[in-house]
Amino acid sequence: MSVLALDVGTTGVTALVVSDIGAVLSRGYEEFPQHFPRPGWVEHEPEEIWQATLAAARTALATDVEPVTCVGVTDQRETAVLWDRSTLAAPRRAIVWQDRRTTALCEARKDAGQEERVAALTGLRLDPYFTATKLCWLAENDPRSWAGVVEGRTVVGTVDAYVVSRLTGGRRFVTDASNASRTLLFDLRAGAWSEELCELFGVPMSALPEVVPSYGEVGRTDPQAFLGLDVPVAGIAGDQQAALFGQGCFEAGRSKCTYGTGSFVLVNTGATPVLSDRLLTTVAWMEPDGSLVYALEGAVFVTGAAVQWLRDGLQLIGSAAEVEALARTVPHSDGVVFVPALTGLGAPHWDPDARGTVLGITRGTTRAHLARATLDAIAFEVRDVVDAMTDEAGLSIPSLQVDGGASANDLLCQLQADQLGVPVQRPQVLETTALGAAFLAGLGTGVWSSPAELADVWQLDRRFEPTAGARDDGTHARWSEAVQRAKGWASAVPGHK
Repeated sequence: MSVLALDVGTTGVTALVVSDIGAVLSRGYEEFPQHFPRPGWVEHEPEEIWQATLAAARTALATDVEPVTCVGVTDQRETAVLWDRSTLAAPRRAIVWQDRRTTALCEARKDAGQEERVAALTGLRLDPYFTATKLCWLAENDPRSWAGVVEGRTVVGTVDAYVVSRLTGGRRFVTDASNASRTLLFDLRAGAWSEELCELFGVPMSALPEVVPSYGEVGRTDPQAFLGLDVPVAGIAGDQQAALFGQGCFEAGRSKCTYGTGSFVLVNTGATPVLSDRLLTTVAWMEPDGSLVYALEGAVFVTGAAVQWLRDGLQLIGSAAEVEALARTVPHSDGVVFVPALTGLGAPHWDPDARGTVLGITRGTTRAHLARATLDAIAFEVRDVVDAMTDEAGLSIPSLQVDGGASANDLLCQLQADQLGVPVQRPQVLETTALGAAFLAGLGTGVWSSPAELADVWQLDRRFEPTAGARDDGTHARWSEAVQRAKGWASAVPGHK
């Protein structure tokens, strides 16, 4: 038996065919365009996401492997998608989780005293990151598209709900609790959409998808819509929760960091939601009986995207993989500090007006120093989140599981262990976001019988031990000073927003 996993990410779609022993039998990948209509705005065309999904799945299924028995879906979270309930066509581009256009809207609601109540219900904060503020913007600024929502022709959801609608030929309009918990519209303790929050943000509850468990059959693929396949859709989770599941973090206290476009640190807190002022409380997954498993999360908006900027924006490297070799040509950054606040700062700083900052440049600075400073920055950003988890929430993290594309970078993994002062463990399969979607779907259809069986599937590739004294060498203090200088830039300097 094998499982097809669809990881619908921010810049592309990965499709994996996974065997019942957790081996990746085949894979496909397809990028889709990014649209930047204004500084700070990020959009995706839903049809382009769907076509990339088809292309990636077609590639994965083209290999002569055993037939798949079910499909699991994981996705970029928080992105706001609108589509026609009948035709499945999107009336406009989706507003991506990275988009910062609702900064002023969030500030106005904070000034109105709404954040404390929102945080108490959702475990989140009033930040442009989340879906509901994007929907508010659409209601105010795109009345033609929003009219369809009010009249019932158009539905709203995150990317998982859109993709499942397309997979099933429009027969199923669902989202799982992990994705729902990222919208600012979901009551964290009740495990359901909140009438109070929907009224606060002006979103009709009738336009929202049904909330379903994260594993178990929720529908079947339509052969005419999806490559001739007629199999159950049996696993859904937001990308970071899927990675937590794919890393085998089934018990409270287990944690992981996924290095993708951004980096996301999650720790399983079990059946209890742990609230924090600087971090996010979220649903990790919903069991088939409706019970919830929670996680505490720190979201860093730009990490892998900083390497992409070195490649595409500055053209200092030809490919993202080159950054490690370039950074290794120097022993350190020679005092250069890069704060990659290219779309503001996420946890634990939460400043949408922060902007990217490079300090310490001299005549002797080379592209190698910038490459090294970029890897240092990723390690520092993740340390800030982990320190907040341990200091504020009282959670002990004895080691960190890592995954995602940048975790293949040995230098980054070592820098991360040095900054945390705890071992970093990298699995054999780095695509644990997609693997988590496969695990959920397979668990939901009997490919695997229990999480305990799945835990045996996870295999260690390498363990990075921290270097003695590296955590306290003063570089993090210098980083913290640079972060303070990056904060508030867009609001403080005219013309830079």
